[in-house]
Amino acid sequence: MKGRFMEFFLCVIGMVMIVEGFPYFAFPNKMKSWVTKVLEMPEGTLQRFGFILMIIGFSLVYVGRK
Repeated sequence: MKGRFMEFFLCVIGMVMIVEGFPYFAFPNKMKSWVTKVLEMPEGTLQRFGFILMIIGFSLVYVGRK
């Protein structure tokens, strides 16, 4: 059980890294522009955006594990 969990966990971390890294690889100039815009956003907006993403992520995990 423990070995399978670690294998699954490493798979998930790897997939997250692929998804997170792709835009920087494929569109480096656009990502620089986007990061600059994110730095200018108010903290409250970023917190709401992060919270919404967490809720969506938890929902996907819940649906995927059923």
